[in-house]
Amino acid sequence: MNLISRHFQLTAQRGAFELRRGSRLTTMPKANQVLVRMGAASLNYRDLLTLQDPSVNRDGLIPLSDGAGTVMAVGAGVTRWKAGDRVSVNFFPTWLRGAFAPSALATALGGGETDGMLSDYVVADTNSLVPIPEHLSLAEAATLPCAAVTAWHALFERGQLQPGETVLVQGTGGVALFGLQLAAAHGAKVIVTSSSEEKLARAKALGAWKTINYDLQPAWDKAAMDFTEGRGVDHILELGGPQTYDKSIAAVAPGGRIAQIGVLTGFASQPNILPLQFKNASIHGICVGSVEHFEHLNQFMSMHRIHPVIDTAFAFDDVPAAYAHLQSAGHFGKLVVNLN
Repeated sequence: MNLISRHFQLTAQRGAFELRRGSRLTTMPKANQVLVRMGAASLNYRDLLTLQDPSVNRDGLIPLSDGAGTVMAVGAGVTRWKAGDRVSVNFFPTWLRGAFAPSALATALGGGETDGMLSDYVVADTNSLVPIPEHLSLAEAATLPCAAVTAWHALFERGQLQPGETVLVQGTGGVALFGLQLAAAHGAKVIVTSSSEEKLARAKALGAWKTINYDLQPAWDKAAMDFTEGRGVDHILELGGPQTYDKSIAAVAPGGRIAQIGVLTGFASQPNILPLQFKNASIHGICVGSVEHFEHLNQFMSMHRIHPVIDTAFAFDDVPAAYAHLQSAGHFGKLVVNLN
């Protein structure tokens, strides 16, 4: 079976990367591998960082960590999957369950040396795959591996979120909206921050309990304290970085948890963490999640019939426009590339 696979790759030009379309013959699966015909892929903020940094990412790298597709063929020894099964590949293919191992970092899809999902066909290890919830399309499922698993890991696996607790999410990007949807479905009260009244209204429609326009209320930590009658927020998805961290520490409740996830305002965060000691609060470093986390997420989404929010779906030839839209930060929800 000779299959030609289209893809986009990062090509080094004058010390920078540019997106370039290419094609190649598809490799057939070996023992314990599965060949997946990709139906859709999606973008994350990480993909902008990857495009901008030739120093740590391979020339010729196929980007994007997130995708979903249909099994085309299986290699010797594969019994769990068969042709026609709908699957996604975990962000860290080698982190199956249990504690994180630093060696998994080098296997993260779509970065460093490891090709990602922006290709018609992908060969993956059988153990790195998870089944797609029946109620989701391939485009919807393609949004889950990075942002949704991250939110799930932060709130449920590490945070042990309970109904009635409060959650604050920063902005309306992928992790934030998945955090909102998952927490609201679980009976938590979610506070959403944004500088856009339109986006805050849409967050309300998704189940947000309270919203804060941080342009109108720069001291959003004080607003969060007011909403919680001075107690503070039980769980904060810290997505901003240097410009938001001190406010997150001020807003977290005694015994609360800050999930360190994002770097939207840079990498130089050096907050004063002393207040956490006197609140008995904690910071959890969160870097996506395991195959087991992904399976738990999908079970929860199936139970609650949660559909991801997709802002725009792009055709394969329009991948550069998808990156430009992500760069503009005007989206609400995920950006998807259809590969059919």
